[in-house]
Amino acid sequence: MTLGYEDITRIGVALVALPGLMLLLMPRRPPTVRVVRDAEPERLAPEERGAVEVRFTNVGRRTSVYLAEEHLDYQLGDRPRFILPRMEQGEERRLRYPVHSRHRGAYMLGPVLLRQRDPFGLTFRTLQLSSRSEVLVLPRVYALGTDRVRGSSRGSEGEMPQMVALHGEDDVSIRSYRDGDELRRVHWPATAHRGELMVRQEDRPARRRALLLLDSRASAHHGTGSASSYEWAVSAIASVARHLVANGFVVHLLTDASLRDGTAAHAVDIDSVLDALARVQPEDDARLDRLAGAASPFTAGGVLLIGAVVAHDEEALRTLAAVRQPGSRALAFVLDPARFGGPETDPAAPGVLADAGWRTVSCGPHTEVPQAWVGLRAGSTAGSAR
Repeated sequence: MTLGYEDITRIGVALVALPGLMLLLMPRRPPTVRVVRDAEPERLAPEERGAVEVRFTNVGRRTSVYLAEEHLDYQLGDRPRFILPRMEQGEERRLRYPVHSRHRGAYMLGPVLLRQRDPFGLTFRTLQLSSRSEVLVLPRVYALGTDRVRGSSRGSEGEMPQMVALHGEDDVSIRSYRDGDELRRVHWPATAHRGELMVRQEDRPARRRALLLLDSRASAHHGTGSASSYEWAVSAIASVARHLVANGFVVHLLTDASLRDGTAAHAVDIDSVLDALARVQPEDDARLDRLAGAASPFTAGGVLLIGAVVAHDEEALRTLAAVRQPGSRALAFVLDPARFGGPETDPAAPGVLADAGWRTVSCGPHTEVPQAWVGLRAGSTAGSAR
């Protein structure tokens, strides 16, 4: 103004006033937007591609234009960024984006971060829509063949193999005829075999139970990513679970997590098993002897015990080995830590379970789960792990 440059003075005054003007023009109230996500499917297999549909509904006043970014775990892919246009009250906008992962786990979707700036780039505001959802990526499951699995012959809920061989699994629960029993319940093949009237005990069918034990000690497992010993063990237990359920077994899952929340005591279906195995992680305070103690009531009643354990601590393995009861079946995938990049173990450790009558198979990162299962079922119970 002193030098007489009026045009430059006007420009300077406008530049000084522009930030304040932009602050006045920017919306003062944050938008009220409801976010709902639908994942298709909600449970993904590794490498399977899914899609997430996000519905934005304006439940407040008219909104402005925002740049939106969905927060995703990097395992699911790149974070989607998109323009969220103006929405009138009650208006809805939809967005779809793909997701996929090579690794199992429970992954969070959200929150959504909204960004807005004025046309001159002088003011910038962000806000977060706190809605979250979850996508499960299930463990890898391998087909283990069509061979039927023999349960334990010990205990009240065992397989009773001689009865199964004679009458079939559906009719193994039979008893002697009592006055008042309906004649239509008479089991004629058993009657002919026994020489006395036998009837079906339809309200107490034979049950074959299996207990699946997963060693989750963080100090015992080695390797990284999908090549780690823990991921191998999880896939093995998941594959065996599906195989046993297909064979008519009632399955219990024993992990440190299921022991804490009490679900280990209850039979679970295959979907529940896979969901639980999708979430499990190695734990620093996990203990194999604690799992062995929880397994004892099952083995005392007669149950097929199958475990995936690491040959890490001979003393802990001896505690687990003692869980097996005479006459019952116990099988174990024994993971060799040295083959997964860990330290060498005591040579006697892998044979502890086999010496106690377990069927065992030694596994490494390149061992295929179906191959290990075949070796486990055909393995020896004497000497050392195979």
